[in-house]
Amino acid sequence: MEIIKEASPHIRRRDSLNRMMVDLLIGLSPVLVFAFAVYQLAAVRNLFVSVGAMVAAEFVYVLIVNRLPKDGKKHSLGEKLRYGASHYRLSNFLVPTVSGLLYGLITPACFASVWTGSYWAVANPYNPLTDGYAYFVLIAGALFGLVVGKLVFGGTGHNIFNPAAAGFIFAKECFGSRYRVANYFDVYFNNITDVQTGGTFLNGSYSASASYSNYSLLDLLLGRTPGLMGEVCKVAILIGLAYLLIRHTIDWRITLSFLGTFVFLMFFAGLVVNSKDASIGVFPFVGYQLLSGGVLFGAVYMITDPVTSPMTSPSRVLYGTIIASSTVLIRLLGRSDYVKEGMCFSILLGNMVSPALDYYKWSTSKFTVKNLIPMVVIPLVALAVILWALGVSLPIVSSGSGSSSAGGSSASGSTSSGTDASAGGTTKAVIAGLPFLRGWL
Repeated sequence: MEIIKEASPHIRRRDSLNRMMVDLLIGLSPVLVFAFAVYQLAAVRNLFVSVGAMVAAEFVYVLIVNRLPKDGKKHSLGEKLRYGASHYRLSNFLVPTVSGLLYGLITPACFASVWTGSYWAVANPYNPLTDGYAYFVLIAGALFGLVVGKLVFGGTGHNIFNPAAAGFIFAKECFGSRYRVANYFDVYFNNITDVQTGGTFLNGSYSASASYSNYSLLDLLLGRTPGLMGEVCKVAILIGLAYLLIRHTIDWRITLSFLGTFVFLMFFAGLVVNSKDASIGVFPFVGYQLLSGGVLFGAVYMITDPVTSPMTSPSRVLYGTIIASSTVLIRLLGRSDYVKEGMCFSILLGNMVSPALDYYKWSTSKFTVKNLIPMVVIPLVALAVILWALGVSLPIVSSGSGSSSAGGSSASGSTSSGTDASAGGTTKAVIAGLPFLRGWL
């Protein structure tokens, strides 16, 4: 028997790595079309700069790795470049291109002014990323994601971290105060005075938010909210998901286990929140959590990365479960600075445990009692922590608190009087309810 050694991703069908990357580009096309249509020049800048930086870094890496062997002769710089370039393959272009697009899509699209069709209007006057500084941030994050997240491990097939997620976290941690976005959908298609600013409308996990209450579930589906370019339009993401599943480019087990665990945990969290404030419906609470932020984008395009995800089916289910549990815990219990980045932090956490899930002593391609136990225990432990934490931290709110207009489409965002609760001498803000969920349950 001949044993063939090959690097990951291990493709279990006749398609090549290039074919897989082309499928990913096609799957990303609905999101890209939305980004170019709505964000226009900002999307062009973010995506082309991100892709250019990663492709250039990959090219330099190929030249460094494939140097002319020492043969005692003196070679010109041109000969050295031609020798290194001869080892450059189409995959060396397609792989960083996909990573660059993913990174560009999860960066804020900001320009000092935007063209509305008839005049230039101020999009986000308070954002330092609207000047040339944005190019530095984009390039720094892209280079960090590809070099530190991938190339230092040996290039494609050897990295343990998702380059796009690593680059985003690096850029956000270093330049987080400059990550502010405008609601470009309102700028282009509605009233220019409706522009909202902020990292995303998900300013809190379950607390009232002035911008949060301005949007409906339909707004979230269609992308009529502020947010990062790739995450706002859920319809475009779902179209891409359908294509990738039909083409078998991504493993449905990872996405399904992630979404199933996420909905399961958020449902019980919604029950706790509803028990504290009856005006907050359980199912709308789950819907807003599922459609907010980068949950769907990460579940479709990032956690399904064949290099950083496990190989066997049971390990992939457990992988999705771990990332979902971590995402919910960060969203509901994390500090406000990290709530909106729970998905990316969880992806990197899942990347770190992925090699352990494939460890040969316990990894198997069949579902057994041994690998089913952690699939059940991990979500249950996360659920116990969530129920305990929310149960002791959320004060009971009167069902009559808060106010909303007809249809519950607007909210005052004010808390009821006497909402300061003392716990160990520390004053805690009491949830006034999410008026936009009123009456949905």
